[in-house]
Amino acid sequence: MILTQKARAQFETSRDSVVQLYGVVMTADSLVGIPAVSIIVKGQNRGTLTNNQGVFSIVVLKGDLVEFTHVTYKPKTVKIPSDIEGNQYSIVQLMVADTVYLPATIIKPRPTPTQFARDFVNNKVPDDDIEIARQNTSAAKRRILLRTVPGDGGEATRIQMNKVANRAVYQGQTPPMNIFNPAAWGEFIQAWKRGDFKNKN
Repeated sequence: MILTQKARAQFETSRDSVVQLYGVVMTADSLVGIPAVSIIVKGQNRGTLTNNQGVFSIVVLKGDLVEFTHVTYKPKTVKIPSDIEGNQYSIVQLMVADTVYLPATIIKPRPTPTQFARDFVNNKVPDDDIEIARQNTSAAKRRILLRTVPGDGGEATRIQMNKVANRAVYQGQTPPMNIFNPAAWGEFIQAWKRGDFKNKN
């Protein structure tokens, strides 16, 4: 009986500490609702986002710290008061734009046309996306990736299933050996010519 009363008292206390926090997040200068503001309860894996009008709603506990963050505004932290009457708390949160000042850049021309021509010819132009994709999908790059990148779960499962299938196919007989396979010899000779077996050290 005493345990039941104690558990009931703890439940009532925890229920009284739960607060429905709701409100709107607006710009401080023009009072316009800010969409997609992250609202995170610090120390917990709970949060929400404001809608297109900047309105939000989230369940918190009395005394929690709630952080408002956005990529273009300075973050704000609000503490939920511990002496709230009732289980609802509304807030209008104003956020100030976060201005980033970049260092000054001075653009100067080349002193002479000869120096400009020399620098223009010797300037290295970065590869575009097509050239980068072509280099990443070349045969040499694929061979390097094949030797260095570990297989994922799907590839490991496929290899294992192929081994099981081969054992089932050759059940009760000797499986063929690649020493008598002309295709395997052809692959071996091509790998030898490419230098796959050279000592990398």
